[in-house]
Amino acid sequence: MTAEQHAAVPDSTVPLVPIAIPALPPLAPAAPVAGLGASEAGLAGLAASAGLVASAGLAVLGAPRGVTAPGAKASLGTPGMTGILGQDHQAFPSTRAQLAGLAHDPRLIWWIRRAVACTVVGTTLAIVVDWPLGVLAAAATAAADGLFQARTSPAIPPAARAHSAQRRTRRRLAGLTASGYLTLHARAIPGTDAVVDHLVVGPAGIYAVDSEAWDRRLPIRATRSGGLFHGPHNKAFRLDEARWEASEVSRRLSNALGQPVAVRPAMVIYGPTVPWVMIKIGGVDVFCGSRLRKYLRREASANRARRLDAQQTEAIHQIASEVLPPAR
Repeated sequence: MTAEQHAAVPDSTVPLVPIAIPALPPLAPAAPVAGLGASEAGLAGLAASAGLVASAGLAVLGAPRGVTAPGAKASLGTPGMTGILGQDHQAFPSTRAQLAGLAHDPRLIWWIRRAVACTVVGTTLAIVVDWPLGVLAAAATAAADGLFQARTSPAIPPAARAHSAQRRTRRRLAGLTASGYLTLHARAIPGTDAVVDHLVVGPAGIYAVDSEAWDRRLPIRATRSGGLFHGPHNKAFRLDEARWEASEVSRRLSNALGQPVAVRPAMVIYGPTVPWVMIKIGGVDVFCGSRLRKYLRREASANRARRLDAQQTEAIHQIASEVLPPAR
């Protein structure tokens, strides 16, 4: 409860409401049982009385976990965290399971490689020169490797970045509905594992848009030979995938409509700074995600002779929703 909620509580004393407690029968006398001593007979009588208490709706205090007195509800005789976790106790993984999970951790490879490099460098210099210099060299090696990993390793998992990029593109495309654009998101190409992130149909034409979220710490550059690089990583395969997806959607829409339909591939990038407004690389329009609306508006203005009207847009959108089912 917050301080404001505390202040909202009146200072007046709330009268206590008496709670009706069911009358409990007196403890049964300890009947002599053959073979039992006096103390054991007393415990037997206590157990019999405990059964009467449980039948009155009260749990037996101190009963062993999982043991229910006669007539009592199972939930009352099973203490623990059943109502919270769905189980009576929380199971902790064994040491073997923890070691197995650690073996699959990709960070373990980094630490092993760092330890080996530091050991080799430090030991070599300690033998050849002097041990203080070996210690300093090992520390410098560890620092250099950590800096390299920080600059080249993604801070966010690729799957999380992909979902984030798709959500941002959806928000941008939602603002174009009033301009006559209809969109389909996360559509699967039947018979393949490919998924079209966004299919945009509107006055500018039909576009298969691929959303990419890359590490902002690495620069983007394009080569004259049609290459796309994100730092040291070659992204040519992403261009090939975007181009193939657009061609496959074009083929399926053309077959469904009975006439040729052109679908243009486009790739929007989030994260690093894109050093150009829009560039065509290998037939794919590549630009920053923040320029998506301007890109479509410019394309509609440049292709006035091939503009789609509202009826054509609706028809193509309907056929595309049937040809491309939602991805699972």
